[in-house]
Amino acid sequence: MKQQSSRSTWLKAAGIGAAVAAAALWANRRGSYDLRGRVVLITGGSRGLGLVLARQAAAEGAKVAICARDAEELERARQDVQTEGAAQVLTFVRDLSDETAVRTLVQEVRQQLGPIDVLINNAGIITGGPLEHMDVRDYQETMDIHFWAALHAMYAVLPEMKKRREGRIINIASVGGKVSVPHLAPYCASKFALVGLSEGFRAELLRYGVYVTTVCPGLMRTGSARHAVVKGQHVLEFAWFMISDSLPALTVSAEYAARQIWNAARRGDAELILGLPAKLISLLHGVAPGTVANLMSWVNRTLPDATGPAGDVRRRGFESESDVTESWLTGLTRKAERENNQLKDHPPYPA
Repeated sequence: MKQQSSRSTWLKAAGIGAAVAAAALWANRRGSYDLRGRVVLITGGSRGLGLVLARQAAAEGAKVAICARDAEELERARQDVQTEGAAQVLTFVRDLSDETAVRTLVQEVRQQLGPIDVLINNAGIITGGPLEHMDVRDYQETMDIHFWAALHAMYAVLPEMKKRREGRIINIASVGGKVSVPHLAPYCASKFALVGLSEGFRAELLRYGVYVTTVCPGLMRTGSARHAVVKGQHVLEFAWFMISDSLPALTVSAEYAARQIWNAARRGDAELILGLPAKLISLLHGVAPGTVANLMSWVNRTLPDATGPAGDVRRRGFESESDVTESWLTGLTRKAERENNQLKDHPPYPA
């Protein structure tokens, strides 16, 4: 009897394992949308996740257009992506907080490469620090890039997509658009707005064959932490942010994230949440939002406190380094910096 019971337990465990494996394979299936010859526009494509997405699209034969604010950074990215075999790689220097700049970007890509088949709204900024040091400007800037730039870009590409009854729009939001995280209030507020926008557009565009995919990554090793803006106790704020961004058990690589994003886009998925911690906290928030909000209040107590007027000054991450952020604890992020065009320092952030 004991032997039969043991055998039954093993069979149940094997069955559960097979079910989990099958679910994983189903979730990771590639999809049939072929990128070869497609025109792909990626905002914020000069470094980090945007650059990795551009590489992978180029490797599949897409015609790629990327934009960012820094011309030198874009040229390095163009040379990088070109080596992946793209038929064409175009770069555009743009400030996406300007509606006219967004609309003329779409027009120029259309003129030079053809109608846009895939739009990826990836451009982003992040400002970290206690609520006491955030001002209206911080919220306005994140909304300009995460919400308004994405909205203007979608409106610019939609007429042709609807006419062809085909298209893919991928909006890179965040788990911070599902669960608001302490010390990232402007970022989370704007990502919540982008999630709502994406879901609304998907509901109304499916009838035209246009698939909008909302991507909500958790922590990713893109190397972008050094470009984040920090306020408050700058060194301490950057230290917790940088270390969190580097932990292998809690983060995913940019390469893995990009593959999953492309697979989700090919399948036309409504949503992709990346990383087990992000999936778990999103699920818990959906079931018990009040509990999660209270949990976040306890997380907040572990983070650096507000400070005096000096904390209102904006500094980039690379201006707030310490022995801790330059130690082995951040090795994975340092590797991502080298690989993803992150190491050219920018001037100090405007005060």
